[in-house]
Amino acid sequence: MDPVIVGILGSGLLFFLLIIGMPIAFSLMFVGFVGVSYLASIGAALPMIARSVYESSSHYPYTVIPLFIVMGGYAGISGLSRDLYNTFDKWLRKLPGGLGMATIAACAGFAAISGSSVAAAATMGTVAYPEMRRFNYSPRLASGTVAAGGTLAFLIPPSLGFVVYGMLAQESIGKLLISGIFPGLILAGAYIAILYCLVKIYPDWAPLVAGTVSFREKLTALKGIWETVAIFLLVIGGIYFGIFTPNEAAGVGATTLFLTAILKRKLTWETLLASLQETVRISVMVLFLVAAANVFSYFLALSMIPMKVSSWIIGLGVSRYVVLIIIILIYLLLGCFLDAISMMVLTLPVILPVMATLKFDPIWFGVVCVIMMEAGLITPPMGLNVFTVAAIAKDTSLEEIFKGALPFLVAMLMVTFLITLFPQIALYLPGMMGR
Repeated sequence: MDPVIVGILGSGLLFFLLIIGMPIAFSLMFVGFVGVSYLASIGAALPMIARSVYESSSHYPYTVIPLFIVMGGYAGISGLSRDLYNTFDKWLRKLPGGLGMATIAACAGFAAISGSSVAAAATMGTVAYPEMRRFNYSPRLASGTVAAGGTLAFLIPPSLGFVVYGMLAQESIGKLLISGIFPGLILAGAYIAILYCLVKIYPDWAPLVAGTVSFREKLTALKGIWETVAIFLLVIGGIYFGIFTPNEAAGVGATTLFLTAILKRKLTWETLLASLQETVRISVMVLFLVAAANVFSYFLALSMIPMKVSSWIIGLGVSRYVVLIIIILIYLLLGCFLDAISMMVLTLPVILPVMATLKFDPIWFGVVCVIMMEAGLITPPMGLNVFTVAAIAKDTSLEEIFKGALPFLVAMLMVTFLITLFPQIALYLPGMMGR
């Protein structure tokens, strides 16, 4: 049978297994095993699976995943999220929708020391959502702001999204992490702009907070962000200036946050064990997904589907930006049904060769890809951040939270359009590394 036909049948089998509920990693590995056994031999398929699982769990650069995840756990334990929120609250509360703006700014700050969007949404939800509701903010606006703000942790380094993309695309994880700084800050600003517009259109959603905050109080409040800034500069600055590798930087960041939690007397055996258990759970899930993706990618390479798809797209004779728009629309659709890591694992083996053929910079496309993965965190019906916030916002329905978060998709599309027009927004800092 023609290898391309085998590849198409294998892809169809994969989607069938996903529809009937088989876990994504097992589906990828099973289809990859069957496909490689048919196109090569079972003697080649079995060692390949063993090698993929072993390399994913033992390859030294991949230790950055659990270290970045545990950083987020220790950051939550240390109470830095509340300090960030209190600081930005003092500076922004008098603006229209000021508490919401403070929430987004605090989410961006927390993202700088945490690589998990779900952890960011959960941590900031417990801090910011009750405060916004106390001042009669609309449940839709308050919950949607927290859910959207939490997505910033997937883009602003240290980002788990860039780590997984780098593993799958075989690109520098350090450069990918640095590439997310400017787009992440611009996206946070775009979120605030969207929030401002919503409050102007619906002023009853965010009543102005009574009382005044003196300039002295504002200056005093700045002490609440110095720890976060210092850790961010230590970790990301260390990567940028070549002082640390990403793994070393993650280890330094995790250790610093661990000591911070101890010094602030926030660390208990219960919180420590819960943080470590969550780190193990997410790390095993991600690494097994990557191992399965490697098996499936090998099968696709044997079937020559990526090459055929690339040749077909080139033969269409359309602008490469038309292809990019189609890919973005596909990601928006997939985000309604799959989590971010699964989307990467399923699509990149086919899409990366297409991007290479169209001569898109892989670092730049990594930023676009991560922003689209962010979108999937707040799109119905499977937005993980929305479900996380729903567990905190007991007085708000899932439907209301989705409605509150969806306007922020406009900001993601705006930033994607902006970095497409001006790629140097994402590429300038990585290009300066090592100089």
